[in-house]
Amino acid sequence: MTYSQSRFLLVMIILLGVHEAIHAQAQEIKRSKNAVPVQQMALRKNQQSLLKFDSTQIARFFTRFPNLNAYEQNITSFYSKRQYTFAWFDKDGLVEQATIRSNKLMNAAIDGVYSDFFYQKTLDSLIDEQRIKSKKTTLNIDLELLLSCLYFYYPKTDWTVTNQHPLPDAPVYRQYELLKKQLTKYQELEKSGQWSVIILPKKGSRLGDSAIIVTQVKTRLFMLEDFKGDTLNKSFDQALASAIETFQQRNGLLADGRLNAQTIAALNVPIKNRIKQIVVNMERSRWLPLHVSGDYLAVNIPEFKVHVYHGDSLLWSSNAIVGKAVHPTIQFYGALKYIVFSPYWNVPPGILRNEIIPALKKDSNYLAKHHMEITGYNKWIPVIRQKPGKQNSLGLVKFLFPNSYNIYLHDTPTRSLFNETSRAFSHGCIRIENPQKLAGYLLRDRGNWGQDNIKMAMQNGKEKYVTLSKPVPVFIAYFTAFIDPDNRLNFRKDIYNLDNKLYDVIQSEEGYLNQL
Repeated sequence: MTYSQSRFLLVMIILLGVHEAIHAQAQEIKRSKNAVPVQQMALRKNQQSLLKFDSTQIARFFTRFPNLNAYEQNITSFYSKRQYTFAWFDKDGLVEQATIRSNKLMNAAIDGVYSDFFYQKTLDSLIDEQRIKSKKTTLNIDLELLLSCLYFYYPKTDWTVTNQHPLPDAPVYRQYELLKKQLTKYQELEKSGQWSVIILPKKGSRLGDSAIIVTQVKTRLFMLEDFKGDTLNKSFDQALASAIETFQQRNGLLADGRLNAQTIAALNVPIKNRIKQIVVNMERSRWLPLHVSGDYLAVNIPEFKVHVYHGDSLLWSSNAIVGKAVHPTIQFYGALKYIVFSPYWNVPPGILRNEIIPALKKDSNYLAKHHMEITGYNKWIPVIRQKPGKQNSLGLVKFLFPNSYNIYLHDTPTRSLFNETSRAFSHGCIRIENPQKLAGYLLRDRGNWGQDNIKMAMQNGKEKYVTLSKPVPVFIAYFTAFIDPDNRLNFRKDIYNLDNKLYDVIQSEEGYLNQL
């Protein structure tokens, strides 16, 4: 499959894959006491309806994109029913579902699927522009209408299965069923009504103390299956410290067994919020392939981890640094094809415009100080790259899986950031703590690439590309609730504030996708 064909599939999955999962997931929510009142749903729909565009924009769009004229009637009818409200944007920009559904059918061999969209490059460019959030939401009418045109562009007859609501026993990624079991447990916890707020004393509480808060924490951790001892014992003993450490691990906190403000805050998260979190991530589980054979990498953005798998077996994991909220790492599927030792860093246009050029205006020696050089000009704007070496922003090695988002895995010279528990520091790329180990694993079938040669290539100072014998799938996902290899339910902070938006879409079957 060519890259453009893969991108075509990605957007088709965006448009067609969401509906089936949302319907089934909505049924899960309706069976929960956590369902949002109809009045609140109406309010949310009202808020979305504020994002409208002038109906004359449709005619102008087809003037700019004449190869799509055959779909003008479909588009006009679709948006007329919506009263010309945006379908793929909310108040914060492009909705999550419009950038992620690449996983489900990317490897499907469906006859007749692989055809290029008329304006593929334009679509790629517009989607990429939306990756970097600005302080003010930009509603792009061309991207909005191109995404909607894709639905009508592709023959529905080829997607008979995709367009059907899935059967209750339809196979899904294994996390779905594991989370569903936890959903039942948390719904029972909610029914119990025993979820009062725990208040940490000003003096705190530590090992050896005896206090009421100790019994409160023991009871809470017993309910969450982290503590197995006597909940009436007021003594802060080693058994409680171990239980706190387990809870902290499950919640992505510093696991030191101490009762601090962050741990108490996590213990006090309302049970209804955890139910929503589980439901949302059950939905995200539907977006991943049922099974992947061979080697693959899985990046979980909120967990700040890269996991290395062979089939269903987790081999090892590495800490990772992901994009800041203003430069989020995007969710998508890719195929890792190249390892680049001693890489140049070609400065992306956004960083060049927002950081490098302003720095040059203040300091004419900026490039020399940062081991950078100008390699040419693009419309009077310099094209800049950073030379290989320890000072290079990509470190000593990078791992490439071609994509239009300019995202890849790489080393970093700033190693201290891996000591942080929350690691959203990058411009969107993924920095990994153990790049040499990853390179060794990916090249293990190449006799001339042992650890000594890998280390030499990393420190050589001359850029060298190595093509893998076989592309390795990379899944960049966003799970704020998941089951770990020890069968424990984990929660992570919603660093990009995506959970509530997706929950709202799942909650209402009157969502915008049903109008397709």
